[in-house]
Amino acid sequence: MPRSYPVPPRSLCLLRLSAIGDCSHMVPVVRTLQAHWPETALTWVVGKTEYRLVGDLPGVEFLVVDKGDGLFGAIPRLRRALGGRRFDLLLHMQASWRANLLASVIRADTRVGFDAPRARNGQRLFTNRTIPGPHRVHVLDGFFQFLQAAGLQARSLRWDLPIPPEAEAEVAPRLPSGPFLALSPCSSARARNFRNWATERYAAVADHAYRQHGLALVLTGGPTQLERAYADAIAAATRAPVTDLVGATSLKGLLAALRRASAFVGPDSGPLHLANAVGTPVVGLYATSNPERTGPYCHLAYVANRYPEALEGELGRPVTAVRWGRRVRSPDAMARIQVTDVTTQLDAILQRCAAEVPAQLG
Repeated sequence: MPRSYPVPPRSLCLLRLSAIGDCSHMVPVVRTLQAHWPETALTWVVGKTEYRLVGDLPGVEFLVVDKGDGLFGAIPRLRRALGGRRFDLLLHMQASWRANLLASVIRADTRVGFDAPRARNGQRLFTNRTIPGPHRVHVLDGFFQFLQAAGLQARSLRWDLPIPPEAEAEVAPRLPSGPFLALSPCSSARARNFRNWATERYAAVADHAYRQHGLALVLTGGPTQLERAYADAIAAATRAPVTDLVGATSLKGLLAALRRASAFVGPDSGPLHLANAVGTPVVGLYATSNPERTGPYCHLAYVANRYPEALEGELGRPVTAVRWGRRVRSPDAMARIQVTDVTTQLDAILQRCAAEVPAQLG
């Protein structure tokens, strides 16, 4: 029988391999465990790319899974790394076949997984306890439900992701000397993942930020051809001074740059969640995914949200009548977001931040 934990478990394994944004949501879970169960030994099974983001969190043992190994390589490699250990508690926090098969070699007395509405790909075959509802919640709130299932009701909404001095040194000489807007225009390249906005609209937002708030523009993103094309088009169309860091930073260097930004604008993507994690004000652009589930957690009030109308346009149904997390697959859905939707939210969040500074000083 799975155990309850009036006394903290001696050992706990977290299984969350990807993606960057989701692994950033895992950090407050780790911080909560460390604050309230300090004697519990923590092990996190994580993806290779995501390890570059979280691998220097103190007090956590990391077991790294490389997609390049394939399952036939990753499973025996993880089994060898575990060395026959048995954990008191496994929090199986990724409902995918890959994660499920890796979970099969993690020995644990209590194995917590998602509840029926959120479990996917047979995950419930690999667990013996489910998290409580409700299920229509933000991803981060869903992660905290794993702690509730284990008997820990507390939450510490704290990231404090380490940013080493070399990451600061990597980007500091290249950033503007004054305030700037960080903009990451592209989300991950996946099939029918239509989250990217028009380049001319991004340029119009950058013009507004420069004209109204004196913010230079810093473009961020990965090294793909699509991101390079987006950055070039935005830089050519805006009148704001541009610093182009697309494809030119490490993951920690990106964190360092985002932490220095006055604000961030972008679609549902890893950089958006990283900006949220380092405390930068975030304006998210959402039409194909639900910001109530995957929005910038600390800045949900400042999302440019056209998801409900895009869903109605594609399916003729309201948010309440579809599966939680249902994506809109229309290629033109993001065109529903107007420039004024974004600039209005940007003005509001910058005004709020300006008002908070005197209050903090007082």
